[in-house]
Amino acid sequence: MRPTYRNHNPQMAEIPRSRDRVRFNHIYYQTRNIMRHLLVLIIAVFLSSTVFAQVSVNLSFNLDRQPVWGPTGYDYVEYYYLPDIDVYYNVPQHRFFYQERGRWISRSSLPSRYRGFDLYNSYKVVVNERTPYRNHATYREKYSPYKGRHDQQPIRDAREPKYFVNPNHPEHNNWVKQQGHGKGSGKEKGRGNKPGRK
Repeated sequence: MRPTYRNHNPQMAEIPRSRDRVRFNHIYYQTRNIMRHLLVLIIAVFLSSTVFAQVSVNLSFNLDRQPVWGPTGYDYVEYYYLPDIDVYYNVPQHRFFYQERGRWISRSSLPSRYRGFDLYNSYKVVVNERTPYRNHATYREKYSPYKGRHDQQPIRDAREPKYFVNPNHPEHNNWVKQQGHGKGSGKEKGRGNKPGRK
């Protein structure tokens, strides 16, 4: 049996329904806007991570720019610190940083006082920091035990093919030829397996 209400007015019964509809529409559009913003945010994060991944791949490999007197074992190097002579070498810029009259000088070659210094046979500490010479006291103290050590293999003597990408490596030209050999010489251009040709 259905309950009956006194003073039942059908128009009054419609008011809550229209309010519910307004509330539903408001929630629906609000949710839709949130989802739209969320989608834009996800796409932006994805695109930025892709760009960052490409940049980090490019930044995390500079074997082709490292000097062949540098030590093997490092795909990316910002600086070498040479504890035997207290000098830094910036790999991307190909410049030595050393002290001259109390200040740091940047040159493409070592000063004359280090003329006989053997870069291939000296110890190099890899330092991936923007300006390590500003913390020179720390590096000098930390790596002073490495003075006089001669136990690093230079890139020049490496036999792993990944080092052949370096244009100054003795095997670089052979490596380039091998890379080009797989692509074809192009001399056979226009000669396919056409019927009737021998």
